[in-house]
Parts: sequence; C-alpha cells; structure tokens
Amino acid sequence: MPFKSIDVDKLIQEKLDADQELKELWDSSRTEYRLLGELITLRKARGMSQVELAQKSGHKQQVISRIENRESSPTLKTLCALADVLDVDIQIVPRHE
Repeated sequence: MPFKSIDVDKLIQEKLDADQELKELWDSSRTEYRLLGELITLRKARGMSQVELAQKSGHKQQVISRIENRESSPTLKTLCALADVLDVDIQIVPRHE
C-alpha cells in the first residue's frame, strides 16, 4: 500500500482556522516551545550539559530535564537564573506579522 502524501502545515492551518480555542492554545504554546528550544540550543552551543547548567544555576539536573522536556514550566526566577548562566538577556519585543 503506497503512502498518502499529506501537507501537514495545510492540515494544521485548516484545523486552526476552524477552531478558535485551538488556535489560541496553539499560539500560546508556540511561544513557550520556541523559548525552551532556544534555551536548549544555547546550552548545547556552549558545550554545557544539563548537570553543568543545573549546578551553575543552583538547580537540580532533574529540574533542567523537566523544563527541556516540557514537563514543567520554569518560574520567572528560574528562567532568569538560566539566562544568567547562559550569558543572555531576556527581552520582550514586538512580533512581526
């Protein structure tokens, strides 16, 4: 049986267009996923393990793992501590549509 070609982006957009509540949830979670993805990328780019990041930020490795696996959301205090260790600033900037 041959595989059926699916345009995933189009399918997602159709679902979002049809359901405003889903669209709001999708939009709010995309920001969180992007931010956490950037933290992971920064950690790895600096050659830092979860253990090292945890030690330098005053947290346990399990906390870092849960944050990176999106099992828990970091508090603002934790997010700021991670940003300090990774030597980055956190900014709120307007979105470009």
